[in-house]
Amino acid sequence: MINYQTLKPWLYKLDPEVAHNVAETALRVPNICPIFFNPFLKSHFVTNDILKQELFGRTFLNPIGLGAGFDKNATMIRGIQILGFGFTEIGTVTPRAQAGNPKPRMFRHIEEESIQNAMGFNNDGLLSVQKRLKERFPFTTPIGINIGKNKTTSDAEAINDYTTLIKALHELGDYLVINISSPNTPGLRDLQNEEFITRLFSEAKEITNKPILLKIAPDMSKEDAVALTTLAVEKGADGIIATNTTIDYSLVKNPQSVGGLSGAVLKEKSFEIFEAIAKELYGKTTLISVGGIDSAKEAYRRIKAGASLVEIYSGLIFHGFDMIKDINTELTELIKADGYANITEAIGSDRK
Repeated sequence: MINYQTLKPWLYKLDPEVAHNVAETALRVPNICPIFFNPFLKSHFVTNDILKQELFGRTFLNPIGLGAGFDKNATMIRGIQILGFGFTEIGTVTPRAQAGNPKPRMFRHIEEESIQNAMGFNNDGLLSVQKRLKERFPFTTPIGINIGKNKTTSDAEAINDYTTLIKALHELGDYLVINISSPNTPGLRDLQNEEFITRLFSEAKEITNKPILLKIAPDMSKEDAVALTTLAVEKGADGIIATNTTIDYSLVKNPQSVGGLSGAVLKEKSFEIFEAIAKELYGKTTLISVGGIDSAKEAYRRIKAGASLVEIYSGLIFHGFDMIKDINTELTELIKADGYANITEAIGSDRK
């Protein structure tokens, strides 16, 4: 396998979205000839009982997952597993295929190790994703499915997009994620309100017993974030994912005028919101933390704050293929050093 640090300067010469498409092409190959990649899987997928836990009726062999937005169309499931991820969240999937926002719509902030994206839920649509998931089902590692409304769907009709997706996909994933927190679909964040949350989870729970989580934005106040997530759990949410990207452009020196920021600059903002939510909801629901996680130390901080799982996306772009192996290896040592026999003992240890 090519050393990523050697490859990175060449990838950075490409438009970020083009570089992403190159990575997708490479990560689709294991779907065709997985045996060729087995040595990489063996060396990079860390298996240690100390990292193993049961959630959502599935075994998570390690707590490091790939966040939504990378594998939008369920084309790289096998390839992502080979990189060492314990689980994958595909999507965001919408009922109808859509092209997303005008290009260019993805930008690197190399000095700040951050990405700004204004993709706009570009994806192949429900039917294509559903077909791919059926072809890969059942999965060797857990799969979450992130769902959202189409850009042309009005807020008044948005509930129908979400229930359509839940009906079609709930048997093909281990959990579903309600995405109403992306900044790249006009009006989407307006759905982060009591009326919509109440109705959505009421209807969703009539459709399926599969775990359904809510993903929230980092740009609301701590008080509002706690109130919204508490309401969601009361109405039936099986977990909270915090957080999506931020529109706080003051975090980078040369921001674009559109899109959300992810990566290192989101680290503290995301953690502050997660910490506030965990103070209220740890022990009451499953918490997943995402945003600026790029090391075992940061992953462990989120775990001790109450996260059962953590997700990574932008860090891969800056740190490369070995990142997941390195995090899981060091995380194992951090858990042992604190005297815990299993990750479940470490989860929320700062809350106890």
